[in-house]
Amino acid sequence: MGAFFLILIVFMVVMLGGVVLLIQRGRRSTVDERLANFSGAVAQADGPDLGTRVDEAVMKTKRGAGIARELAKADIKLTAGEFYSAKVAAAAVGAAFGGWFATHLSGVHGPLMLLGGALLLGIAASFIPNIYVGVKAKRRVKSFNNQLADTTAMLGAAIRSGSSFLQSMDLISREANAPVASEFKRVVQEVGLGLTTEAALANLYRRVPSDDLDLMITAINIQHEVGGNLAQILESISFTIRERVRIKGEIQTLTAQGRISGYVITGLPVGLAIMLTLINPDYMHPIFTWGLPPQAWCCLPVTSGAMIIGGYFTIMKIVNIEI
Repeated sequence: MGAFFLILIVFMVVMLGGVVLLIQRGRRSTVDERLANFSGAVAQADGPDLGTRVDEAVMKTKRGAGIARELAKADIKLTAGEFYSAKVAAAAVGAAFGGWFATHLSGVHGPLMLLGGALLLGIAASFIPNIYVGVKAKRRVKSFNNQLADTTAMLGAAIRSGSSFLQSMDLISREANAPVASEFKRVVQEVGLGLTTEAALANLYRRVPSDDLDLMITAINIQHEVGGNLAQILESISFTIRERVRIKGEIQTLTAQGRISGYVITGLPVGLAIMLTLINPDYMHPIFTWGLPPQAWCCLPVTSGAMIIGGYFTIMKIVNIEI
């Protein structure tokens, strides 16, 4: 049990470090932070603090830059350094619970059992922040796509009425719902700070990677270079986007049974194993003990988990129909 309390102490230290980083991050000037997003620099009056130094070190890596893009897609107000602090905290919680679960379920209190349970569940828990960011980013992009057809039609109508392109985008940023309103507002702000329209729209596409948005941005950039009736072009694109959204909705309806089957097939064995463990621990006890041959102890849980995960991704691949 001493090792278990040691894991808890490590977890508390990690959580305290994360809180310190967040507090120091909050001390930065809001204006400096907003300007840094557009200039690519970090303005500090008294020199960089600990949180800033950690962020700079993380952003120098390729993985850190990718995490920053994912956070921007999900519209989560965290830096890459703060995100990695959350991953470490989640891993510490998972390791503490895994060590406790392994020793109490198996009845073996040796260091190997404790270390194995803590390592497995700690690694699994470290991916929880990534899953959360991915799910939120996917929902945000889907919500953006659902509004994009009406937004494009509104943009074309505003241009037809005599407004300029930026004036039309500013109108949408005030009249539309989130996330379209916030993203278009940011485009107008970036252009006001000196970026070209093409660069601001490219930043918009990086934050919201959507095929429909790519179509609209490409048409706008071509019209700016060669000219043409932008209002009519946007109205045609609006019709195309609306039809694509309708077809995607029909496909989602037709493949709903397959997706639900994947969820049930994946969750049923895991939920049943947890329920049996809680109701009758002695029934599941032999799977996690050293009484069986080592190859059986290792292969049965690992192979079962691998087959469940493989089956889930196979079903999701089948029902995922691209348009």
